[in-house]
This record gives sequence, structure tokens and C-alpha cells, in this order.
Amino acid sequence: MGTYKIGTKEENESSTDIEFVKPKEKTQNVDGTKTYSFIQLFRYATGFDRLLMFLGIVTALATGGIQPLNSIIFGNSIESIIKYSTAINSNETHDVINAALDECMDSIKYFARMNSFMGLLIFICSYISTVTFNYTALRQILKIRSLYFQKILNQDISWYDMRQSGDFASKMSEDMYKYEDGIGEKIPMLINFLAIFVSAIIIAFVKGWELTLINLVSLPASMVALAIVSFISTKLAQKELQAYAGAGAIAEEVLSAIRTVVMFGGQEKEAARYDERLVFARKNNIRKYLFTGISMAISWFLNYASYGLALWYGVGLILRDRGETQPTYTVSTLVVVFFSVMTATANFSASSPLIEAFCISKAAGSKLFSVIDTEPVINLSKERGEKINNLQGNINFKNVHFYYPSRKHVPVLKGLDLEIPSGETIALVGGSGCGKSTVVQLIQRFYDPISGEVQLDGKNIRELDLTWLRNNIGIVGQEPVLFGTTIRENIKYGCPAATDEDIIRAAKSANAHSFIKKLPSGYDSLVGERGTQLSGGQKQRIAIARALVRNPLILLLDEATSALDNTSEKKVQDALDSASKNFTTIIVAHRLSTIRGANKIVVLSEGKVVEQGTHDELMTLKHEYYQLVMTQVQNKEVAETSRKHEVIEEIDQDIFDEEHNNTVLKPSEEQEKEDVTQTETSFFEIVKLNALEWKSITLGSIASAIMGCSMPVFAVLFADIMGILDNPDKDYIKSESINFSLLFVAAGLVILFAAFLQVYLFGIAGEKMTARIRSQLFKAMLKQDMGFFDRKENGVGALCAKLSGDASNIQGATGQRVGTVVQNLATLILAFGLAFYYEWKLGLLTAAFTPLLIAALFVETRNSRGLNEERDKTLQKATKLAVEAVANIRTVVSFGLEPIFHNLYMQELNPLYKSSSKALHWRGIVFSLSRSIMSFANSASLFYGGYLIIDGVPYERIFKVSQALLLGTMTVANSLAYTPNFTRGIKAARNVKQCLTRVPRIQDQTNATIKRYVTGNLKYSNIYFSYPTRKGIPVLAGLDLQILQGKTVALVGESGCGKSTVIQLIERFYDPDRGDVTLDNENIKEIKLGSLRSNIGIVSQEPNLFSKTIAENIAYGDNSRIVNQDEIIHAAKNANIHNFISSLPLGYETKLGQKGTQLSGGQKQRIAIARALVRNPKILLLDEATSALDTESEKIVQEALDTAKVGRTCITIAHRLTTIQDADLICVIDRGVVAESGTHKELLEKNGLYYRLQTQKK
Repeated sequence: MGTYKIGTKEENESSTDIEFVKPKEKTQNVDGTKTYSFIQLFRYATGFDRLLMFLGIVTALATGGIQPLNSIIFGNSIESIIKYSTAINSNETHDVINAALDECMDSIKYFARMNSFMGLLIFICSYISTVTFNYTALRQILKIRSLYFQKILNQDISWYDMRQSGDFASKMSEDMYKYEDGIGEKIPMLINFLAIFVSAIIIAFVKGWELTLINLVSLPASMVALAIVSFISTKLAQKELQAYAGAGAIAEEVLSAIRTVVMFGGQEKEAARYDERLVFARKNNIRKYLFTGISMAISWFLNYASYGLALWYGVGLILRDRGETQPTYTVSTLVVVFFSVMTATANFSASSPLIEAFCISKAAGSKLFSVIDTEPVINLSKERGEKINNLQGNINFKNVHFYYPSRKHVPVLKGLDLEIPSGETIALVGGSGCGKSTVVQLIQRFYDPISGEVQLDGKNIRELDLTWLRNNIGIVGQEPVLFGTTIRENIKYGCPAATDEDIIRAAKSANAHSFIKKLPSGYDSLVGERGTQLSGGQKQRIAIARALVRNPLILLLDEATSALDNTSEKKVQDALDSASKNFTTIIVAHRLSTIRGANKIVVLSEGKVVEQGTHDELMTLKHEYYQLVMTQVQNKEVAETSRKHEVIEEIDQDIFDEEHNNTVLKPSEEQEKEDVTQTETSFFEIVKLNALEWKSITLGSIASAIMGCSMPVFAVLFADIMGILDNPDKDYIKSESINFSLLFVAAGLVILFAAFLQVYLFGIAGEKMTARIRSQLFKAMLKQDMGFFDRKENGVGALCAKLSGDASNIQGATGQRVGTVVQNLATLILAFGLAFYYEWKLGLLTAAFTPLLIAALFVETRNSRGLNEERDKTLQKATKLAVEAVANIRTVVSFGLEPIFHNLYMQELNPLYKSSSKALHWRGIVFSLSRSIMSFANSASLFYGGYLIIDGVPYERIFKVSQALLLGTMTVANSLAYTPNFTRGIKAARNVKQCLTRVPRIQDQTNATIKRYVTGNLKYSNIYFSYPTRKGIPVLAGLDLQILQGKTVALVGESGCGKSTVIQLIERFYDPDRGDVTLDNENIKEIKLGSLRSNIGIVSQEPNLFSKTIAENIAYGDNSRIVNQDEIIHAAKNANIHNFISSLPLGYETKLGQKGTQLSGGQKQRIAIARALVRNPKILLLDEATSALDTESEKIVQEALDTAKVGRTCITIAHRLTTIQDADLICVIDRGVVAESGTHKELLEKNGLYYRLQTQKK
């Protein structure tokens, strides 16, 4: 995948720490995987696995070798029966007839005994081969899941920069499932088919080579067709996986940013983007079925044409040798050769679907192994290299030159020289994107310099043990990442060996203990995926505690207090200042007030140090740093005053102290159970999902029914040919053999069209349904309310796994599988119909064996249903955990959490594989029974049929009945190979049905209207609210707030006091439990959601950008229309981002990386502002909209926002009170109500909450 690194200068921006992905080359590296042979799919089999597979192969070969022997004793029995019938019809003497009768009965009894014995051997061998391969498949897939996740976690950061991590959920569920499908029981099935093929051909050649050659005239063409289709299927399967991986990446990206998508009305656009990938996969797979259908059709026709030719030729050979003392060709020879060749070709044809499954498995395995085989460069230093004894923490950058690996001709650092003495605090400042973050990443060794050295205590960090190095570094990022577990575990991730006392001490240092201990579950409260259940300030404090608990010697703080309110910021800053006395501390900051006490402030520009010194020294110079400070303070006097270290007396009893603040955690583990109707789903529910394709299904079903009738019809035709052989008139026999041969050719022509239509039409129906289900499922998720996404079981990873897993399982139970069901039903119905028509007594006897098979199948289905439910839940939980780790890989790597997440992942999976191994035995019993039961049925059928023949029933009737049932039920037995696919498909269909029928709690009411004109008057009346998943904890408790048209209202207060909730209610992410929110005196519930949100623009503290072009990201602000380029540029200019964008080689067409991680925080924020402005909203919501900007950018953007506010109703949330002093109304939120309101001046005069907050800031 081609990428290029951008580094340009724009007013206040030096080199930019960005990587961009070229649009046209987005997925080339991701899917340009090495091809692995099928044998290499078993590369992780242990010696024990190989032993089991060897045993399975031997028993599968034994099964295949035994089965064709049936035709030898069967042929002898048929010949003895015909001799007896001929003796009767020829009016032979009583002694001759009795001798023929004795020979006939002895032959039939011998057949019954031997065939039953062979049935027993087939049962035992089939059981062993099935269980051994399924067991080894379980063991291998567990190991591969472990290795794949382990390798993913240990790749270099540059590897992630060039790939989409969003398709990880797809690979962990869909690719693994398809890989697993090809290494289990289907292998002994194929071996069994091929063993039958080889042994049957050998038997045929031994009994009559001449007739065998005639029978095999179609084989070469069939083999060529199969080889071609196998090659094409592998190529198309790789494209299919690539398309679904791309769809999975889109789903992960969208669901991760669901609030942004919903707020800007992007559901339809994202659904269309997702559907594009599905359309490609659908067309690709339909093309695959076209080739498969042609191959199958030609193969079937050639088989039947060769049957007709062989029967005509075989009858001629029998007539030629009639009368000879030792004839070469007899009826026995004809039966043995014909049934041997027919058995061989039938099993050869039956291997075609298995070959297709192996091709898909090989393609999926290749994608997995290509990652497993990718070796990192930097991460190879883990657990290798030196460890410095008595580490001091002296860091030196010596003439460091650096560019990102994806853009080698654009330098970021240009000979950086920087010395950071042990125990000192060094602050890095400069324009947004000037290289500050690059310095931090080089210290953590996310990347290596191109030239020069980064030294730690005089040692090049390349020579150090990477794990040891990172264990000595603590980091707090600007956008802190928490994981979907408890607060205790999140802090403990900083130091796995930390005790509860250590955790509490760190939380107190981060000013987090007081709000944590008031939660119902305290430190055991869940924080939600990515910490979404906490406010920004609460998240940042826990992230600080996580960094402090490991007591690092090097502390990296990248805007570590930007999301905190003033009270918390001061306390945390004091704690950090105190803690940093023992650390070497590097601070990246835009808020220069937080770094005035640093031992040294370093100003970066164009990849170099342009000045450095203390705050006072740099202010005296009045150069770069002075200019930055002057733009951040209100006037020169304030700046001068700030140098005097004036101490303001703190308020002892701060009423904002969280000891007394009703801070709430939103949803946690104490969630209400969502009512989900558990409905039983049958196979016909899956068929109903295919209702729109009824034409294809109807025609395909007719074709399948014709295919199903072919085997019983063949038995009747063959029996009729056997029936003419006792006629003494050779001319009659020749004439009839020609007629029957022509009937075979005619049947072959019918089957040619039926086989093609069955494969192709069901392929079309299955693919259309699969694409539609994926699309509908994704759209259903996009329509859900935010409460749905707040639930812990609906994390991004779990939803992505459901999207790909359920659709994939349904795909495995539809299409050709439906055709197989219809075909087998037709075979069974016609076979039993013919049996009861020709001889009901014999038909009844043979039918008695069927209930046993059905009972065993019922037990297996019932057992596997519970197992599949457990399997799906476990895999969703494991995938959710894995996706969370991969999506936040930088945090995982920084804290050395790779082995921890790997262990958690395996802890989820291990119990599943233990329970799955116990269920394998039932599967082995049922499958073995299906293989062997017809041997017992055939023995009983012919044994009883012999007595019926003695009673005068024509032998050809007995032959028709036994062979129709034998051939028919053999086909049904083969279809049981797909029982697991059907069971998983039925379970998946139930999951899909539940998701599609879930009614969102937030949706348009029946009387909702489109509000065409909005003035912007907002009113909150007596609002009570608690989050749906935590009904017991109130957030707002009778809040009243009125916001007049065109006015700017600022909301301030403690982190977690409910400020963001106020904004989410106007967006209708949630509805209040009591009270009303009105817009222009109209309840917002009575306004259509799309209409309401189209009048609102929002800029969040942590903006979500998409893997699209910059122009598309800005235009995303208004998805109701096509936004022209002039509007995009105008919005970008207002957000102070136009010059930067224009300097890029592709300008506005530059493709951003996933989640916009290729941009600096300030650049992301400005694009988000441009996105909000492009829709020209009547209401503007600003949630810390300038918190990520450097000083110069903040000033310019704040001016742009001030301009944007004119004529608009604006609600702004801010911790930096200087940004909201000009607001028309400032409201202090406390305990779920507006505790104080007024202008800045009025509130200061009150000496109340706001005054104390302002004083605390100072």
C-alpha cells in the first residue's frame, strides 16, 4: 500500500507529524498476501495432532476401501438371482431349479452377512476419522487464533500505519470460520470419496477392464473441469475475503464513531459505502457459481452419457460370451463394473463441494498466515538487549533526522539535538504538528530515527531491551484510552503487580479517588468501551492514575490535563508537579500556563530546536516563546503579572470538591436486562429470508428436484436392463439395450440443464440474501438508539463479529445447501414412493431404518444448538476484547499490555474449546451412522427380497426397490456432512431476526413533522434523566434552562456533572425520563430526527474523522445534499485549516488514515470545526472545541467560532473559562440542576460557585 508522509509549513505550523494513505492504493498491501499450499494449512499441527490425523486418514482410507467391495458380492447375488429366474422361465427340471434356488439363497445370505459386517467396519472407521480430524481442527484453530492475535499485537506501529485495523473483526471471525471449515471433518470425507473412487476403479478394471474403459470415457473431461473450477474458485474466494474485509473495516470505523455518524445524518451514506463492498462480493461470488455450475453440468451429462454407452456395450459383451464355458463377461461382471464405476464417479462428483470449501479455506488461511509470518523490526528487541542498572533517566537526541517510513522524502525532524537531564521537567512547545509528538514517539521507540541517535543514560535505545524500556516509561495522552473493564483494572494496566493500596494511592494523586469511591461498585465499576461511560475529565484522571501507578522513571505527558475542569486541573497538576520531581518528565502542551514551572522549555520549529530555557529566560528574550505566550494571555500586564509567581489563597472548603459532588458514572455492570424475545427458528426461517429471490429459488428447487430424482430413476432404468437379461432372444435384448441407453443419454441432457440451474440459481439466491442480510443488519445497527451501544454486550468488536459471523453462518446454510436439501427430499420421496409402488412390504422394511438415523440426527442437532449459542457468545466476547486492543494499539504497546490482552483473549476461548471437544463424539456417531446404516438396510432388503422372489415376485421389482432406496439414501447420507452448517445457520438466523426486529427507543413518532424553519429558541423544562443502563443513578434532577435565539450559553462545572448530557438531550441521543426539551416552543419528540439534527452542528472534544478524503470529511457535515467545493473551502478557511490542506500534494483529495490518526490533534479539531460549519447550523454545540489547539491556532479558530456564533444559538462546554467569558449566559451545573447562572461579570460579583471556580483556576 502506497503511503506518503506530509510535512509542510503553514503560518504557525512547521513539519507535520502526519501520514496519509493514497486513495487508489488503500488495500493493496493489506490483501497482497502470499499464497500458501493446502498442506501448509496444517503447519501448526503438533506431533499428537499429526498422529491423530494419520489415524483419521488410515480409517478414512479403510472406509473408502471397504465400501466398493459391496458391489462384488452384490453382483454375485444378482447373478444368482437371475440364474434362478432364468431356470424358472426356461422350464428347467426340478433339480436344476432347486440347485439354482439353493445357490441364490446362499448368495443372498452371504451378502447379508458380509454387507452387515462391512457396515459395522464403516461405522467404526467413519467415527474415528470424523472425531480425530474435528478434534485436531479444534486444537489447531485455537493455536492459530492465539498466534494470529499475538502477532497482530506485536507488529510495529509503522505496520499499523499502512493497514486498516478495522477489518480485524472480520478476520478474527469470518476468515477463521472459513479456515476452520476446511481443516476438520471435510478432509476425511474427501479422503473417503477419493478412496472409494480409487478402490472402485481398481475393482472395475480387475473384473472387466474393457467395459471399465468405456465407462470412464467421461472421467478425463470431468477432472479437467474440476481442476479449472478449483483454480478459479481459489482466486475468486480471495477476492471475496478481500471485499468482506473492506466491509468489516467500514463497519468498525462507523460503529466506533456512531455518535458522529448519527449526529450528522450519515447513516445512509455509510450504509451505501458498506453496500459497495457487498455488491462487489456478491457479483464476484455469482461469477464463481457460474463456473461451478458449468463444470457440474458438463460432468453430470458426461457421466450419464457414458452410462448409456457402457450399458449398451456391456450387454453386447454379455451376449458375446453367452454359451461359453468360462465367459469373461457375465451379469455379475456387468453389475460389478457398472456399480463400481458409478460409485467411483458419484463420489468423485461429490468431492466438488468439498474442493470448493478447501479453496475458500486455503484463501482464508493464506490471509491469516501472511500476518503470522510478518516479522516486526523494532519489536524484535522485546526481551532482548541490554537493561541499564540504576537507570537515571538522562535522554539525549543527537542529530536526529526522521521521516515516517511511508514518506521518505519529507523530513519531520532535521538534525534535532536535545538534552533532557535526569529528574528534570522538559516542556515541548510549538505550532500544532511541529514534531512534538514525534519526539514522544521516538522516546517510546514506536519508530527509529533515520540517522542520529536517541540515547538513554548514554546508551542508544536500539540496543536496549524494548520491553524493559517501555516498562520504565509512563504516558498520558491527549485523548486518553481506557478499556472496557473496571476502573481498578484500567489503573492496574499501568502496573500489573500493583496492589489495591498502590491503585488507590495513584487515584488519589490523580484526583480520581473521591469520585470513584462514590460509585455503587467503586473501583469495580465498568467504564464502558473506550471509557465512553465517563466524562472526558474522569477518563483523563484515570489515565493519569494508570501512568503514576507504575512509578516510571520517565513520564510523558501529552496535553495530560486538557480535559479537566479547573479544580481538578489544579489538583492533578500539583500532583504531577510533585510526582515529576522523581521522574524525567517530558510535557507536550498548548496551554502554556501548565508548563511555566518546567526546568526547561524547548520551542520546536521545522524539526529543530529554535530556542530553549526557563519561562522567565524565554520571556526575557521576547522571541518565539514570548509570541506564543502573548497570544494566550489577555494583555501584556497579565503576562507580566504571571511572572511574579503570585500566590492566590486557595479555598479550603471548595464546594466543587468531589467529596461533595454528585458525580455519577453512566452505564456500568449493573445494567438492566434488555427485553429480547427468544424465538425458535427453523431451517425454513432461513428460506424465508430468501423470499425476494423466489423466482431463482423456485426454478432452482425444480432443478434440484430433478437432480434428486435422477438416482432413483437411474435405479429403475438399470433394473429394467437387468430384467431383460433373462430373455433368451438376443435380438430383443440388443434392441431394448439400445432403447435404454438412449434413455440414459436423454436423462443426461435433462440433468445437464438441471445441474447448471441448481448450482447457478441457488448461488444467485444465496449471495443476494447474504449481501442483503449484511446490509440490513448494518442498517439496523445504525438505526439503534445510543442506549443500545452503551450496553456492554454491544461493543464495537462484538457488533462487527455479529455482522460478519452471523452473515457468514447464514451463507454457509443457504445457496447450495438449500439446493441439497431439496434434492435430498426429492430423492427420498421418490425412492420410498417407488419402493412402495413396486413392493410395499420391502419398502416398509427398508424404511424402518430411517427413524434411527433421524433420531440420532435430532440428538446431535439439539446438542450442537446449545454449543453453537455458547460458541457465538464466547467468540463475540473474545473478538470484542481483541478489537478493542487492536483499535488502541498505541496504548497497549506503551504500557506493555500485549501479553495481558493475549492472556485475556485465550481465557475467553479455552473453556469453549473444552466444551466443543466433548460434543465431537455425537457428531461422529451421527455421521458414522449415516454412512453405515444403508449397509444394514441393504442387507435386510435383499435378504427379505430373496424370500419374496421365491414367492413369485419378479426379481427386477426387488432390484428396483433395493437400488432406489440404496442410491437415494446414500445421497441423503452424504448431505449430512453439512449438518453443522445448517445448525450454525439457524442460530445465526435467530440472531439476525432479533436484531432486525428490535425497535429503537429513540425514533420518529407517528405525528412527527419536518421543521422547515428554525429560529433557535431552546428550553429544558424540569428535566429528570438517568442513562438507560443505569436507571438507579440520576444525572439530571429537575434541570430548567432557557436558551434564547442567537445567544451563546456556556455550561461549566465539575467533570461528570451532566454538561455533556444536556447536549446529548438536544441531539436526542436520549430522551429525558421526565420533563420536556423544546425547540421554538415545540417538543423535540414531535420533530423528525433528521429534521432536528440537520439544524445542529457539533464540535466535540475528541473529534471522529473517517478514512475518506479531507473534502469528504468536511462535506460530511451535511449529508442531506451534495456540498460543493466552494462551500468546503469556505468552511475550511473559517476553521483556519485551508492553507494547510492546500499545501498537501493532493490538497482536499488527500486521504486521511483510519480515524484521522495521521493528523495532529489540532489539525483534526480544525477539520471537525469546518465539518460543523459547512452545514450552516442554526444551533452550534461546542464541547471543548478548541482544547486540542496550539496557542496561535486557538486564537484564530476562536475568532472564527466567535464569527460563526453570530446569528446562531450556541451551547458551549468549557473547562478553560477564558474562552467563555464573553458568553451571553454562563450556567454552572451542579447536582443535576443549574445551580447558578448569569454573565461572567454578574457571576463574579455573586462570589458564588463560578467565582470560586475562577479563583481556583488562578
